[in-house]
Amino acid sequence: MTTVSTFEDAHLWVSGNLALNFIGTVEGRRDYAENRLKTPADLGGWIVAAGLLDSTPDCTTGDLDRATELREVGYRMALALLGGESFTEADLALVNGIARGALPEVVLTAPGHVHRTGTIDSALAAIARSAVELFGGPDRTRIKECEREACTRLYIDTSRGGSRRWCDMGICGNRAKSAAFRARNT
Repeated sequence: MTTVSTFEDAHLWVSGNLALNFIGTVEGRRDYAENRLKTPADLGGWIVAAGLLDSTPDCTTGDLDRATELREVGYRMALALLGGESFTEADLALVNGIARGALPEVVLTAPGHVHRTGTIDSALAAIARSAVELFGGPDRTRIKECEREACTRLYIDTSRGGSRRWCDMGICGNRAKSAAFRARNT
């Protein structure tokens, strides 16, 4: 598990894709639905933690609303793929529209460091483009939802046999196995 200290381990980076990690900023969608991006500052912090920009972009409530809409469209589209359904025209229009935006600027400096600059719009464009490439690419058939009942995290199953069951073995896998052990021994 890779975590980010600026968020005190609030975000997991286990999905294998930028768009899926962004969708995962809402946890437990079936039960308690904890939203990790409650404020514009949370969104800006996530963008930096995700490595999209080096410094926190100016974010407004309107930016947070657009980001939330993009996240929920991405979630619906992933569920459509899982269910063998088509995307809606409205969802396609939103994700494609945002994906057409300018991406963050990436520059390699003389000492060999990467410097990333941009706006909230460019960061959202990068997330939307990640969704477009995933949902329209070969990994679309590898998207899965974690099998732990309380978890709704989506991830790309890159295991050899396509048999991965949990978003993260260290978290959900251990919890599921512990629960199964307790159930067998009570």
